[in-house]
Amino acid sequence: MSTRTVFGRPQHILIVDDDEDDCLLVREAFEESRPDSKLNFVHDGEQMMAYLLHQPPFEDSVRHPTPDLILLDLNMPRMDGREALLAIKGHAQLRRIPVIVLTTSSDSGDVAQSYDNGVNSFITKPASYNELIEFVRQLGDYWLALVNLPPSPVIREE
Repeated sequence: MSTRTVFGRPQHILIVDDDEDDCLLVREAFEESRPDSKLNFVHDGEQMMAYLLHQPPFEDSVRHPTPDLILLDLNMPRMDGREALLAIKGHAQLRRIPVIVLTTSSDSGDVAQSYDNGVNSFITKPASYNELIEFVRQLGDYWLALVNLPPSPVIREE
């Protein structure tokens, strides 16, 4: 399936993960299976909220556009993924951005809590690079080519 644009532009995905190796592998997997997708990375929930609200150092909305999709790890320093999910889904201008938890956890409590807090999907990180490539392909087929995503919110000062 070919990569579809969202509203006439490539899809923007925000990866929120503190593990540099995982970020590198995700970048490589997207380059291999979804090269038209635009990726940005932040490493904890506080950076994610600054990014989403275009606060320093993410003021440039061209370099740091509002994402069409967020891939969120749960276990991070400062504001973890659980808190970050609550912050997104509790914010009137951000709550429509689809969030997929992508984490090493498969704990049923984490799964239930994530769905209770508004996550759109919960996925345990693939164990191998080939599985990661397949995950990115399927993610793209569903979330980036099949699903009708909402328009990116216009962020205003609150």
